[in-house]
Amino acid sequence: MSSQKIGNYRWTIVSLLFFATTINYMDRQVIGYLKPLFSLPVEKGGLGWSNTDFALVTSLFTLFYAGITFIAGFIIDKIGTKLGLALSLIIWSVFGILNAFAGSLALVHACIRSLFGIGEAGNFPASIKTIAEWFPKKERALATGIFNSGANVGAMIASIVVPLIAYRVWFNGAIAGWQMAFIITGLIGFFWLIFWFWLYETPKSHKKLSAAEFDYIHSDDTEPAKVENVLKAPWYKVLKYRQTWAFFTGKFLTDGIWWFLLFWLPDFMKQQFNMEGHAIMVPLFTVYAVAILGSVLGGGFPMLFMNKGMEAYKARLTAMLIIAILPVSLLTTPYFGNVSIFGDQAYIYALVVICIAAAAHQAWSCNIFTTVSDMFPKKAVGSVTGIGGLAGGLGGVLIQQIAGRLTDHYKQIGEAAAVVKNLTGDSARLLVQTHVQTAYGIMFGLCALSYLIAWICIKILVPKFQPITDL
Repeated sequence: MSSQKIGNYRWTIVSLLFFATTINYMDRQVIGYLKPLFSLPVEKGGLGWSNTDFALVTSLFTLFYAGITFIAGFIIDKIGTKLGLALSLIIWSVFGILNAFAGSLALVHACIRSLFGIGEAGNFPASIKTIAEWFPKKERALATGIFNSGANVGAMIASIVVPLIAYRVWFNGAIAGWQMAFIITGLIGFFWLIFWFWLYETPKSHKKLSAAEFDYIHSDDTEPAKVENVLKAPWYKVLKYRQTWAFFTGKFLTDGIWWFLLFWLPDFMKQQFNMEGHAIMVPLFTVYAVAILGSVLGGGFPMLFMNKGMEAYKARLTAMLIIAILPVSLLTTPYFGNVSIFGDQAYIYALVVICIAAAAHQAWSCNIFTTVSDMFPKKAVGSVTGIGGLAGGLGGVLIQQIAGRLTDHYKQIGEAAAVVKNLTGDSARLLVQTHVQTAYGIMFGLCALSYLIAWICIKILVPKFQPITDL
């Protein structure tokens, strides 16, 4: 049956999820682009934060995000995706705006950012559940890849918009640039709500959905087709399945890599190449643009194997193994980013390596999300996705704490070495930067192998397709 006869309204639903995810990540990424400003001494107009202060803010956000994602998935399975995603966006937009009035103390920012994380936690459980409700299995990874690419678009927009807003004086200095960055980005989500309430309903209730498209959506259901999942699966029941723990482990080991790139890549570019402010916009924009390709192409990658007759889960795992090999390239980042070897071209070579890893992460992400709807009934998708979100958030907290403490530790070593060698000014600064670059080399090494380890764990826990039929 042709797509024209079937209908394409399900792709309108994907576009709504795409824009929600774009807003989600744009709001989330604001703090990352404000870090150089916040890290300046107070006398230079900054907030005087250390890397450990910054790690506290991002880690507490991630911790609350993780914990509430676990609960949000269960709640969304109960109240449905329409109300669940709308409430999430309202909460994160309100607290994103309130971050503008947090003052200079890192702890206050951390508290408000934690409440912001409560709202952000609902985006992915609601979106993955929506994909499971609106798409047959063979299209779910592609649909997930498309909406998930909004994460990169949001980061790209933030890379341009936030520096432009943050480094300007607003209303004769009454509102600082960094405050306006929180306010403007926070307001955008309310505009999206208009379209969400106008265009979205579940497939069974949607008046614009044709009967042919409805049948196509349910064409490969293992659940009773054409029946809404009124009975909800208690979240604790899914904990007994190896499939849940495979998803948990995969998310724990790999989500933190993306958190690291989101929050720490601007600082890496500053420490490694002395880039900040407007100079950093193009490199970061490039990373997230390439990551979009990874998300969309990665979502369609398993279909190459499915079209050759391979079962969906085996095709998914085969694609994920190939994808997991690509981030190993991060091991070469310190070498290609070495200015003494490659001069002014070093940042380009390092950027290429990071782009490969960022694209691979997004390809991995849309596929690991789809394993949930492959194996679990729709009524449990939100809960399992929430459990995976908890795992990913915990992994994100861990890697950010490591990044903060490691960079501060090497910074202190560099400062001590500068004192011993009686270095001051630029000489001392360059020595400190060299030590911090070592810390980032260690971080990229940790990131490089995480996906292969995650794939092995998933394969051990669920070696072949085992759908859950007794929930």
